[in-house]
Amino acid sequence: MSHYKRMYVPGGTYFFTVVTHNRIPVFSAPKHIALLRESFQYVMQKRPFIVQAAVVLPDHIHCIWSMNVDVEYSLRWQMIKTQFCRTLRNISPAWKQQAIWQPRFWEHLIRDDHDLQCHLDYIHYNPVKHGLAARPLDWEYSSIRKYVAQGLYDAGWGATEPETINGLDFE
Repeated sequence: MSHYKRMYVPGGTYFFTVVTHNRIPVFSAPKHIALLRESFQYVMQKRPFIVQAAVVLPDHIHCIWSMNVDVEYSLRWQMIKTQFCRTLRNISPAWKQQAIWQPRFWEHLIRDDHDLQCHLDYIHYNPVKHGLAARPLDWEYSSIRKYVAQGLYDAGWGATEPETINGLDFE
């Protein structure tokens, strides 16, 4: 059995990749994305954290969270996964016996502003990378619109792959 060492830094900001079991496209259905959003909201009420950025693709999620003093992000992911599974299985019997999530997730502690920008770019460009959208703004399940509205990204950003993500692969 592997022993994972995770970095738990109070007030830290983290990038996450969470993947579905066997890359099943669970999030191809908009109603499943709505359930995921509800699961996030449920957990955020019980164990607050801030979602800085996110993208939901058919078979995986990337997001950046900022934590407070309680840095138990592993517990939060467990709660989100459990809440999502419970709700999905209650409304859709076809999922009762189906594994939905890979057991673990990948995390990275954001080190500085440059690191944060690289991971924001990675998240927002991911639908284009996977051929799901022609440009980041075309993908509905992304925080890119929030960043464009705040003037942090230009509406045309991502027409080509940003240099900040060359060589990055967090799939």
